Amino acid sequence: MKSDSSSRSGLLLMEIILAILFFSLISALCLQVFVKAHTLSQDTRKLDAAVRQADSVASDLFILAGRPASMRINNKIVQTDETRLLPDDTRQIITEIYGLTKGRSMDQLLETGDDDFSFAIPGMSRFRISAYKQRGSLSAVIRIITFSLPDPAALGIPENVMALDRFSKGLVLVTGSAGSGKSTTLACMIDDINRNFEKHIVTLEDPLEFLHQHKKSIISQREINVDTESYVSALRAVLRQSPDVILLGEMRDYETIQIAMTAAETGHLIFSTLHTIGSANTIDRIIDVFPPSQQRQIAVQLSMVLQAVVSQHLVPTVHGTLVPAFEIMTVTPAIRNMIRDNKIPQIDGIIYSSSGQDMISMDSSLANLYKEGTITRETALTYASNPDMLSRKLR
Repeated sequence: MKSDSSSRSGLLLMEIILAILFFSLISALCLQVFVKAHTLSQDTRKLDAAVRQADSVASDLFILAGRPASMRINNKIVQTDETRLLPDDTRQIITEIYGLTKGRSMDQLLETGDDDFSFAIPGMSRFRISAYKQRGSLSAVIRIITFSLPDPAALGIPENVMALDRFSKGLVLVTGSAGSGKSTTLACMIDDINRNFEKHIVTLEDPLEFLHQHKKSIISQREINVDTESYVSALRAVLRQSPDVILLGEMRDYETIQIAMTAAETGHLIFSTLHTIGSANTIDRIIDVFPPSQQRQIAVQLSMVLQAVVSQHLVPTVHGTLVPAFEIMTVTPAIRNMIRDNKIPQIDGIIYSSSGQDMISMDSSLANLYKEGTITRETALTYASNPDMLSRKLR
C-alpha cells in the first residue's frame, strides 16, 4: 500500500507540474520534488528546461487535502486540474518539500501543527513555506520568491516611495494587508540603498525572502529561529553590530516596537511593516499596543522618530494583472504635533487635502491610476477610503 501511495503522489506531482507549466507558472518547486524521487526521463528534462524559462505569474501554491493543488494568480484561485489530493498525498508532498531544505526537521509541524521556513532551489527560485495541519492532515501554502530582485519601475512603485530610503535616521513603515506587496517594496528600498550608499544594512526576517548581494553596502541577513532566537534578541544584538540601516520584518509586539523606536532615536534608519491600512490607523495601532500608562510617553517618542508611513493595496488592472496603489505620509512638524497631542484622526484630513508628491492619499493614487487608464472606475471606488468623494472627483 505504501508503494501505491508513493506512486500516486508521484503521478499527482507530475500532473501538478504539467498544469502549472500550462499556465506559465511556478512549477519549479513541484518539479524538484518529483525529480528527487524519480529518475529524469528525456521528456522530464525538456519540462525542466521549459520551467526554467517560464515567467512566474503565480504568487502562491496551495497544497491541501480534499481539493486539487491550486494557485493564486492576480488574486484569483486557479486549480491545476480536477484531481483531488488525499491526506496521504499531501503528507508525501510536504515530506518531499522538507527533504529539499537539507536538514530541517518536521518535528515542529507534527508537534505544534505549524511551521514557517524558507529554502532555495539553486538556479530556480526561493520559496517561503507555511506548513500546517487542518482537519488532521498536513497542508502547506508556498510563496514563490525569485532570486532576482524586483525592478521598482516595472512593478509600478513610484519615485516618491523610493525616495523614502534617503532618510539618514528614524522610522519608515510600509503597511498593508497580507499579500499587498510590503516585502517587495522594502526589498526595492534596501536594494536602492545597497547600490548607492556605503552602509551596513542588517535585515531581521521570519523567514528570509529576497536575498541581497553585497554591492556598495555590506548586508547581513538574519533569519529568526535560524540565525537568531527572536526579533527581540536580534534587535538588542544588532545595536552592537555597527548598523546604519535595519530592516525589521514585522513589528509584532510592544517590546519589539519599543526597541525599534529606541534604535531609531539613536541614529539608525529603521524599516518595518505592520498589517494596517492608512497612516492614522498605523499610528493608533502602535500606540494602542502599549499599556495605557505608557501611551503618552510612546506617542511623544513616536512623534520624534517617525519619518514616513506608506500604505499600499494591490489592485486589479484592466489587463488582468495587479498594480500597487499607495498612500504616502511624510511626517511634517504639523503631523508630529498631532501625534504628540493625540489628534491623530486629523492626519487623514491633511493627507487627503495635500497636493504634494510627498503626501498623497490612497484615493488620489487610485484616481491617477484611473486617469491613466490602468484601472477601471469600479476598481478605484472599491479600494477607495472615501468612495463618495472619489466618485465625485471621477465624474
